[in-house]
Amino acid sequence: MPSVEVDVQKLKELRRRKVLSMRELEDLSGVSYNTIWRLETSRTTKARPRSIRALAQALGVEPHELLKEGGSDA
Repeated sequence: MPSVEVDVQKLKELRRRKVLSMRELEDLSGVSYNTIWRLETSRTTKARPRSIRALAQALGVEPHELLKEGGSDA
């Protein structure tokens, strides 16, 4: 399954701006807590396009806003 590079700092910043815990973001997006935790703690910087889309929708942004510069479209 292809994955794309996530701007993990942007993800964390957007979640905090919305005053959401990782568990709340999990509930809103359907993306597992473990995936969100691994991204925010830089255990991984890659995620599946559908996860990027779900996180973006939950955070009220476009998917490309969660990608690192030069990343492909989600």
